[in-house]
Amino acid sequence: MENPTTKMKKFGTFGGVFTPTLLTILGVIMYLRLGWVVGNAGLLGAWLIIIISFLITLCTALSMSAITTNIRIGAGGAYALVSQALGLEVGGSLGIPRYVSQGLAVTMYIFGFREGWLGIFPEHNAFLVDVIVFGVLFSIAYISANLAIKTQFIIMGIIVLSLVSIVIAAYEGSMTNPVSDALSWGSFKGSPENDFSGSSFWVVFAVFFPAATGIMAGANMSGELKDPKSSIPTGTLWAIGVSFVIYMVLAFWIARSATEAELVSNYYIMVEKAFSGPFIIAGILGATFSSALASIVGSSRILFAMGEHKVIPFSGFLSGQSANGQPRNAMLVTGALIFLTLLLRNLNAVAPLVTLFFLITYAMINIVVIIEQRLGLISYRPIFKISKWVPWFGLVSSVFAMFIINPAVSLLSIVIVLGVYWYLSRQNLEAQFEDVRSGLFVSFAEWAAKHTWGMKKMQQRAWKANLMVPVRDVNGLKGTFQFLRNIAKPKGSIKLLGVEPYSETSTLAKELDGISASFREKDVFSSYSVIHTAEIANGINYGSQALQGAFFKPNIVFLNMQDHDDYETELRPVIKECIRLEIGVLLYLSHPTALLGQRNSINVWVSDRKGNWNLGWDIGNLDLSLLVAYKLKMNWGARIRLITVIDDPNEEVNAKEFLANLINLARLPHTLTEVHIGDFKTIVNKVPPADLNIFGMDENLKFEFVKEISAKTNSSCLFVKDSGHESILA
Repeated sequence: MENPTTKMKKFGTFGGVFTPTLLTILGVIMYLRLGWVVGNAGLLGAWLIIIISFLITLCTALSMSAITTNIRIGAGGAYALVSQALGLEVGGSLGIPRYVSQGLAVTMYIFGFREGWLGIFPEHNAFLVDVIVFGVLFSIAYISANLAIKTQFIIMGIIVLSLVSIVIAAYEGSMTNPVSDALSWGSFKGSPENDFSGSSFWVVFAVFFPAATGIMAGANMSGELKDPKSSIPTGTLWAIGVSFVIYMVLAFWIARSATEAELVSNYYIMVEKAFSGPFIIAGILGATFSSALASIVGSSRILFAMGEHKVIPFSGFLSGQSANGQPRNAMLVTGALIFLTLLLRNLNAVAPLVTLFFLITYAMINIVVIIEQRLGLISYRPIFKISKWVPWFGLVSSVFAMFIINPAVSLLSIVIVLGVYWYLSRQNLEAQFEDVRSGLFVSFAEWAAKHTWGMKKMQQRAWKANLMVPVRDVNGLKGTFQFLRNIAKPKGSIKLLGVEPYSETSTLAKELDGISASFREKDVFSSYSVIHTAEIANGINYGSQALQGAFFKPNIVFLNMQDHDDYETELRPVIKECIRLEIGVLLYLSHPTALLGQRNSINVWVSDRKGNWNLGWDIGNLDLSLLVAYKLKMNWGARIRLITVIDDPNEEVNAKEFLANLINLARLPHTLTEVHIGDFKTIVNKVPPADLNIFGMDENLKFEFVKEISAKTNSSCLFVKDSGHESILA
């Protein structure tokens, strides 16, 4: 775990995400292979390849954006995303191979840098160049990610200069080929390596596609971003958009500036056609260096995150940090791995694994979103919403691209991932967070359980409003029918519990059967039962106790307080027993004339935290209030307003910050907030009116207080007690 005293430099969207992502996409393929792609496929074919490649990565980036705006992402980028959704076993099965492949990628980028360097200084020793470049890269990354980001700013400047050199060349008249000739489909002549014996569209696609796979470079920095929930989507999507435009324009320029024969035979054609060749050479060196730097920094963060979660051996050592929060131990191990791969001198055999592990990661990210969308759990409410076809397209296209690039190695990479998963599944890993598998398994169980009309307690991420509604007056139940339906819909349930003395002429069971059927017709699963007793409180408590053994037990008791109820003898004993059994309580008091009004606004009252404004996972007796408010907001189309009253003016800033952070972490956009200073009872009738006011309560809630608050708000009121098993932050 991170030391609370550690002070880590946090990065914004531009430096932490946009820059490393853009520089990784604008890599060596852009300089040394884009001309060959245009020469083989023609400009129209090259544009189609670019569009397909970026469309695949765009869909994955959109899926990644949806996930990152739905969870608190930690260190590790894609590993963290998958782990928090599908568990440490699945996350680790991707994280371990991906970490190794990123280490191999660093070595390949170093080799690419060396080839560019030897093109300028052919007399230099190749291995010595590799070692020096590795030493510089490792030193920058080891000192701090901050230095790495600053270095990438310099490299971005170099790449910009290389692009300016191309613009000047175009201005000076390099584009001599007619547009009509440039806008053509290619003849796919092949490459010097195969003596121009021919190629195909998909072979050319396989050569180009790795250029578009750099979208995780920024996400890998997730643990060191100021606001990853905002920065990762924004920075990644902007980097994809900017790089796409650059590739499309460069393809047009090179198609107009060189002949087909030049393009397919000369990988350095861009150097020759630019206004200043040295700027292009500098761009090649900068691109390979920046890609290597982003990979070494990102891979060490993946290893560090796996160490934090105890996924791999020596986790305690790997999760160690320096005084300024840098994962130094993970960086040392990563450096050793890269240096060992440098000694291999030839990575051609394993090079395809790098791209294919990226594609497997992309496929898994899309699978996560597909599962979340299909489950429809309340915990899945990303700020960044995407259409249902996006992750499906991303999944299918990622798998398609894998087998287009290399079918045999694709199968091998999948076997490796499955092998690692099998190993990790036997390690009894324990996560500090809950993953979506709880919702997946509960949903499967729920499908079968609903046929037996039994319910069982849900977990936080799979929370649904499963109400038990005590009934002795059917007319009162009819009056709250729509309100109950709006709390439970779409995935919740309602258990009607009739309580009455035994009578052979009673019609309560028949009436409850009819109302239960009405709920089911309105898309809310419902069942009913009747307890015969003259003591209303005992009847409800017997029902609560008996249902503790049910397959899916109710997690909320809904008490509709009516004029004939005796609060002290009939309702308070129920509230106390629900608290003992850890069942949530909703005590509803309908306004005699306003009822629920226009259902346009909901006030949720947040208690004064008196100096304790830290927002952890436990936010006090507030989770159920916000979950119910959110359900009503969605079903009513209403607006939520969070209100807190404090007695210390010095706490106002803290209170406002708490409410803002709560809205952000709870994913409740467009929620209003108000902070008032003074006495609660004098302020309660001065706030903007609402159709429903929601208050927290405890077992000592007084009847006089309930009536007084209802009168002062001049609205229907809901008094809420958490069970302790809900979480609006899940």
